[in-house]
Amino acid sequence: MKRISLLFVCIGNICRSPLAEGIFDHVVGEAGLGDALRIDSAGLGGWHQGGLPDPRSIATASAHGIDITGQRARQILPEDFDDFDLILAMDRSNVVELRRHSPHADNIRLFGDFALGTGEDIPDPYYGGPEDFELVYARLLAGCNTLVERLGAISGSWSGKTSSVR
Repeated sequence: MKRISLLFVCIGNICRSPLAEGIFDHVVGEAGLGDALRIDSAGLGGWHQGGLPDPRSIATASAHGIDITGQRARQILPEDFDDFDLILAMDRSNVVELRRHSPHADNIRLFGDFALGTGEDIPDPYYGGPEDFELVYARLLAGCNTLVERLGAISGSWSGKTSSVR
């Protein structure tokens, strides 16, 4: 069985996408699907390359029993568009930028569409306070739980990139 690969993307890979990666990894582990999935995150820019997630993201995750201190920021690479089955962007501007980088990629989705079904953007909490990070955590957790349900339902028959995941 081929592992399903997901990449969470935001602007700098220090706030939203590392939280999404950590939350999803945690939820996947609780669901017993860890061997079926490959999870990563990246940023559109390389400003924070190699750095830890934002301290407020680390604190928010930690308050919910999730450790994201092992993650390091990285910039999305051209090969990511081929290497990942699903690329989930945190907001519409991220989707636009991803499609600019890879116009023919058919694996780019808005997290709020694919995981939440609401079409909402996950707001960037960078200029906000702890309550903004907590709001982002709650939205990401809801979406990650839905993702695990969707992916768990198809993981037994997964054989590669299919429209059922996208």
